[in-house]
Amino acid sequence: MKISIKDVEYVALLSRLELTEAEKVEQLRELNKILDSMEVLNKVDTSGVEPLAHVLPIYNVLREDELRATLPKEKVLQNAPEEDEGMFKVPKIV
Repeated sequence: MKISIKDVEYVALLSRLELTEAEKVEQLRELNKILDSMEVLNKVDTSGVEPLAHVLPIYNVLREDELRATLPKEKVLQNAPEEDEGMFKVPKIV
């Protein structure tokens, strides 16, 4: 599959890029090289390959959630720059 200068211009428009004619030609050549590489990969027989999400056997190593006592409100708010009615007071952002 080959792309054209018109395709490059369309992608540049979607990306909000202003390309010179020389840059368009360069991008056309680079994108066609990438597509040629993909064509080689499309020819590889992958019928016996299992789908995978990661190349290494990584599993979730996080601990289980468990209920624990929370800190007292006074201790949590002791380093707050400002507090109001037992809550952090932050600047209003609109």
